[in-house]
Amino acid sequence: MSVKLAIVYYSTYGTNHTMATIAAEAAHAAGAEVRVLKAAETAPAAVVAGQEPWKAHAEATAEVPTVTVDDMEWANAYLFSCPTRYGVMASQMRAFIDTLGPLWAKGGLAGKALSAMSSAQNTHGGQEQTIMSFYATACHWGSVIVPPGYTDPVLFKAGGNPYGYSHTQGTPFTDDVKAAIAHQAKRLVEVAGKLG
Repeated sequence: MSVKLAIVYYSTYGTNHTMATIAAEAAHAAGAEVRVLKAAETAPAAVVAGQEPWKAHAEATAEVPTVTVDDMEWANAYLFSCPTRYGVMASQMRAFIDTLGPLWAKGGLAGKALSAMSSAQNTHGGQEQTIMSFYATACHWGSVIVPPGYTDPVLFKAGGNPYGYSHTQGTPFTDDVKAAIAHQAKRLVEVAGKLG
């Protein structure tokens, strides 16, 4: 089965955009057709413009397509990535997910492979809870959750967890970190290919 993977991210300062890019390269190398898509910004423009790093990242990624319901219908696999906000996904991502009711109601999200990643400003900032909030949504959709588990030694080297890769903002994207993200993306493509 041909895997059509939508990598849907939201990124304020660039961390999750970088994670999505690393995952996209790995998924493409694994044979998937990949779309990298961002959740729409919902913060007021004045707030974004008032924080130089936020504004700079928004400008640098202005050409990245904004995810639509059509993208979700097109894909047969999903990889979500967004920062933690108070222990759950950022509101920009939740706002997009909340538009998917009609697609969910007709079964358009059921049976599709799904995995998630996150980030936070500190090591124990709620990343795992954020990933689990994606998986709770996936259960409602009837999607097939594909966590990385401890299926590759690199997850131990990169500080990974069995739920999905999580990154501490401001720390480097080392070779081990890139390998952990790539492993999660490749595993998702592999499982999605078997579901067909």
